[in-house]
Amino acid sequence: MKVHAYTSFSFSYLNRARVLASSLRRQHPDWVIWAVITDHPPPGFRFNAADEDFDRVVTADELFGDITEPWLFRHDIVEACTAVKGRALLHIMEQPDAEKIVYFDPDIAVFGPMQPVVDLLDDWSIVLTPHQTTPDTEEMAVRDNEITSLHYGTYNLGFLAVRNDAEARAFAEWWTARLHTWCVDRLDIGVFVDQKWCNLIPCYFDSVKVLRDPGYNVASWNLSHRRVTIPADGSILVNGVPLRFYHFTKLGPVGDTMTERYAKDNFEVHEVWAWYRREVERFTDQLIPKGWWYYGIFRDGSPIPKSARELFRDRADLQKAFPNPFKTDFREWLVKNTKLIANA
Repeated sequence: MKVHAYTSFSFSYLNRARVLASSLRRQHPDWVIWAVITDHPPPGFRFNAADEDFDRVVTADELFGDITEPWLFRHDIVEACTAVKGRALLHIMEQPDAEKIVYFDPDIAVFGPMQPVVDLLDDWSIVLTPHQTTPDTEEMAVRDNEITSLHYGTYNLGFLAVRNDAEARAFAEWWTARLHTWCVDRLDIGVFVDQKWCNLIPCYFDSVKVLRDPGYNVASWNLSHRRVTIPADGSILVNGVPLRFYHFTKLGPVGDTMTERYAKDNFEVHEVWAWYRREVERFTDQLIPKGWWYYGIFRDGSPIPKSARELFRDRADLQKAFPNPFKTDFREWLVKNTKLIANA
């Protein structure tokens, strides 16, 4: 029996997913690493799993079959790559050798052995990590971190670990059902993709472990209480314990701003970020256009505004009338009947 790990991404995030897979492979060469891809390759680019650190690949088309395109049209890229996580988990659970399963977001890098999580799954069915594990005291940190967690979800679903048992399968089936219909960014009704739903996990399911070790899921939202050090032996510690994985969310100006705000003079944090930027660049393929997503455009090549996706998602009559909304007939209907797309 084996540990399986998976991540979910589009080809615009392949460079990050490669960093994750490479770093995880160094720590656990015996794990089975899955790529869950909600995309098609851009023209001129060929994705060959044999050349990657992934052992197995499954696509949204394989997971959802005939409903793939009308279902994906209802989602933007973040919603879509999140919404497939539940069905992918069920798919991996069906593999005969999958005893324990770990999910990582593609913008994570693994720096230390994950064996403590594997061991926890001997006694627990589900392992979660909260965004914060220590209360903030400064007003800015309360606003940035605690209030944001109340807004977007208590647990960071960039990581999830389960044992392939009856309780975890019950969770996976419930999670899959919710993500199929409600993996949307609708903070106005209290939903943010998969994270807000998972506030309910300890309410609905037994054998749930909330992992509060500061070495897991280190990110800008908890740096106010996590200090990174690198002793002479080259190991990386967080509050004196080994760094297991770092979540490099919002690579760019937003991530830089929040990291600088809370890392302050913790120069080791900036060194870790510098390493990550170099790794992302090393794994970047210039044949993939920036922001590429096959499902981000109509079949005539024109972009799909999020408002058009929301309209389609909310109207059963449109779903019936346009079985494949990516085709130009739905775009033409939008031009004639709405102001969502200009007639160009």
